[in-house]
Amino acid sequence: MTTSESAPAVVDARAAAGTAQGGSILERPSDPCTLVIFGASGDLTHRKLIPALYNLSCAHMLPERCAVIGFAVSPMEDRTFREAMEEAIRSSDEADTYDEAVCSAFINSLHYITADFEGAAGYEALSAKLEEIEKAHGDAPNRLFYLATPPSFYGDIVARLGEHNLVQKGISSGNGWTRVIIEKPFGHDLATAEKLNQDIHTVLDEEQIYRIDHYLGKETVQNILAFRFANTVIEPIWNRQYIDHVQITAAETLGVEHRAAYYEEAGCLRDMFQNHLLQLLSTVAMEPPVRYAGSSVRDRKADVLRSIVPINPESLTDIVVRGQYGPGNIDGGVASGYRQEDGVSPTSYTETFVALKLCVDNWRWADVPFYLRSGKRLRSKTTEIAIQFKRVPSLFFQFSPEDVIEPNHIVIRIYPDEGISLHFGAKLPGPTMHLRQVEMNFSYATAFKAQRATAYETLLLDAMHGDPTLFNRDDAVETAWAVLQPIMDVWSASRPFQPFPNYAAGSWGPEQSEELLRRDGRAWRNNPAPAPAR
Repeated sequence: MTTSESAPAVVDARAAAGTAQGGSILERPSDPCTLVIFGASGDLTHRKLIPALYNLSCAHMLPERCAVIGFAVSPMEDRTFREAMEEAIRSSDEADTYDEAVCSAFINSLHYITADFEGAAGYEALSAKLEEIEKAHGDAPNRLFYLATPPSFYGDIVARLGEHNLVQKGISSGNGWTRVIIEKPFGHDLATAEKLNQDIHTVLDEEQIYRIDHYLGKETVQNILAFRFANTVIEPIWNRQYIDHVQITAAETLGVEHRAAYYEEAGCLRDMFQNHLLQLLSTVAMEPPVRYAGSSVRDRKADVLRSIVPINPESLTDIVVRGQYGPGNIDGGVASGYRQEDGVSPTSYTETFVALKLCVDNWRWADVPFYLRSGKRLRSKTTEIAIQFKRVPSLFFQFSPEDVIEPNHIVIRIYPDEGISLHFGAKLPGPTMHLRQVEMNFSYATAFKAQRATAYETLLLDAMHGDPTLFNRDDAVETAWAVLQPIMDVWSASRPFQPFPNYAAGSWGPEQSEELLRRDGRAWRNNPAPAPAR
């Protein structure tokens, strides 16, 4: 079965009137602003930020007067920076169809400053450029700073902005506003996250800080709230009485690629769990917010993180598995092991795979395990949330060996083919009672014919509007680190129980991951079979 609508129309999700965002109507920001990107010569700016800004320009969703200043150590002038960004737009898979007139106007709004992130000269040049742009437009100083740099620079950059009076502490309207977007990872552990929050709060109020997690800008992640709280057939069964367990998977087929230096320091747990996977868990498990607005939604998500049962370091092997990929095969090709990747130590014990069992100790979720896993060089690239329901208490059918009797489950697909599917049992046509699993499927691409906004479009636009709903708050970031800190402490002090590497590239991870669920009488959703032909 497939969801269908009468006369479906092509929708531009960025400009559709009536699209709710943070409780308000998504519209073009009325305030002019200048966006400063620290680390503008880097990969994130080329692949994500500039294409996202171009798409917003195509949809007439950027402020009427909007300038972008790139700030990085790589030597460039305005002309060479604009040429590089135009090429980034032309070659991007995420940019809209190339429109020469729109692109030309957008590219001409770009500027560039060559400077390091710690020297005074660069901030003096930035101050002069900002004053020049704001004076020419006759606008109040509305400034949005984006920190797309290595995490080690976050605190220093914010401090320098404060020292050179480039930011104003507090929320202001008539005299302009200041907001700072900070990329993940925010800290390396609980102590460094707390220190970074303290340092930044000396310069900025919490309401001015936008800690970005691009997962929260994805349409399907946002749709979890709509799916749960806008449908009376769903919310009454979204609890421990009906749900057996929840699986959250973020699997990649790629290795570390060019990120070996970062990944050797971070590993899978820090890279994926503290932010992305715990954010997905809190979105799935949160209580209904009072309204769809920044503080209300973020309060409920923080409640979930605080309710996670603390991890006991002495029983770590009962709830968590770590792994590292060795040589293998992916898509018919030979893949090298992690220790053979450029920039990786041949004796590295960095984990490239983690499977973790968590429990949420509250009335809704008591005794419902949440199984989280993420890894590199796995069999397929997929991100999904699977909600498995409990079995019916009694079956009165006379079954034959070919009957397929499985619990109902809902799968929320974040990547690829964003959508939601419901899996349930149905009678096979014929004179006798035989059951098969069937699938009722909703796909964004099929249902809406939608031109969906990318995650960075959504989040950049929200920051320009001053809507923090989809951004992380200081207490939630620290609580997420606190959840994982016992694991990091044990792992930093001991080598893996199983020798590394312990899974082949192209597999679904180490055997211990399968055993983690098998002990509970459950199994991961690995390569689920398609629904039978109908």
